[in-house]
Amino acid sequence: MSKKSIFAIPGSLRSGSSNHAILNHISGLIPVDINYFIYNRLAAIPPFDPGLDNEHPPEAVAELRSLITSADAIIICTPEYAYGVPGQLKNALDWMVSSSSVVDKPVALITASLGGEAAHAAMQLILGALSARVIPEAALLVQFVRSKVNGDGVITDHETEERVKKLVEELLKVIG
Repeated sequence: MSKKSIFAIPGSLRSGSSNHAILNHISGLIPVDINYFIYNRLAAIPPFDPGLDNEHPPEAVAELRSLITSADAIIICTPEYAYGVPGQLKNALDWMVSSSSVVDKPVALITASLGGEAAHAAMQLILGALSARVIPEAALLVQFVRSKVNGDGVITDHETEERVKKLVEELLKVIG
């Protein structure tokens, strides 16, 4: 029997972002018998073009679809930019609309930003349009994230750390 896998997508392109830090922190909470992979190629996804969305999409899109399809669950951790979803994350998700990659896939959603309410709500709508299965107990809004994750990428806020642990526990329950 193959190992279960969790595919993590940071919404920020900046490698030292709070979102990357949270996903890196989560890697320490995942049991060793589960593969955990943080995707760092959002910048390689070309702008969505319905004319190219066919049986031979751009290579980076095909790769992302394959990685999502083969995962047992997805964790998305994103900031909020200008009261919305970062463009590159939204673009990548737009490429998933015509595929079945995300359909009924368990998703944990973390929005970690200054405010984040608008992006969190938008992500839930987007994931709903993709027919993803957002786990309600694994949807987390972390506001004022820079006061909760330090410059070294360490979660310094006890409540946030506990909420992230709970999110991981709930996602693990779903994938069995």
